Amino acid sequence: MNFKSMRRSALSLLAASCLAVAVPLVQAQDVYPSKPVTWVVPFAPGGPTDALARHIAERVARELKQPIIIENAAGAGGTVGAAKVAKAKNDGYTFLVGHMGYMGAAPALYKKLAYDPVKDFEAVFRFPDTPLVLMVRNDHPAKTIKDLVEHSKKNPEQVNISNAGVGSSSHLIAALFANAAGIKVTQIAYKGAGPALVDVIGGQVDGMFDQTNTALPQIQQKKVRAMAVTSKVRLPQLKDVPTLNETALPGFEASTWYGIYAPKGTPKAIVDKVQNAYLQVMKDKEYTGKMVTQAIQLLPEKDYLGASLALHTEAEVARWRAVAARSGLTLE
Repeated sequence: MNFKSMRRSALSLLAASCLAVAVPLVQAQDVYPSKPVTWVVPFAPGGPTDALARHIAERVARELKQPIIIENAAGAGGTVGAAKVAKAKNDGYTFLVGHMGYMGAAPALYKKLAYDPVKDFEAVFRFPDTPLVLMVRNDHPAKTIKDLVEHSKKNPEQVNISNAGVGSSSHLIAALFANAAGIKVTQIAYKGAGPALVDVIGGQVDGMFDQTNTALPQIQQKKVRAMAVTSKVRLPQLKDVPTLNETALPGFEASTWYGIYAPKGTPKAIVDKVQNAYLQVMKDKEYTGKMVTQAIQLLPEKDYLGASLALHTEAEVARWRAVAARSGLTLE
């Protein structure tokens, strides 16, 4: 056999071996997922983040034809769970349910963070946003948000605001509110939104910012009194409740945002498949209509995409760095 023939034979063998490796890889991606997938929620069970994640996971699981297991890994304002996913195997079977606290504000609030929200994850898709509502105990003397602000100015740190834990949206939005209003309040951290709200209902604390999807039943049952919502315009479900924007704080707007993230390096084919499964879910008008009844705000389809979530995450990290610099807000 001459040199040219030997070279052709060698190239043919190399091509065949590469094809033998490539085919199983393609097949593996085609059959993904072949086993249950885990979504890590870095908060305790029963809170707004956990409830929304389970709600969406159930529908995405149907599209993927595999169960999605919710794993609660609470601690340090969600940063423990986020760090866990950042270090997880990037094979498409572990995802993070991201949240404005540990994926947006954390780099500005913690001096040492075991992960980078922008560099250590692949953004997969974004959930609809959830506004918050400021509720007070029924017997609170303040009748309007302006009353509450004036009372707080006259009595610094005397107004007690409960929250779902350090780094939660209820904690961060209360800090934004106090900073914007020029007041000092005393924030009390609880282990979850449920216990924090129980003490508002019981009168142990003055009030709380809570997400609309969990606050609405308590307001409708008149267990607490709604003072204002954080959305820019009034919500149909709370049409008699003014916005902070129209009352005491012109221009104020804030909502809890969420997204699904995978460890950095997760194959694009897998990321795309999970994203597309979610997009199919969001095309179900009956399903999204139920979200709207909870005052969850739907987004344009382009904003649900992983590429948009990546840009949003980067912008939020920058935003909270600016907020922390102005207000001195820090956790360590």
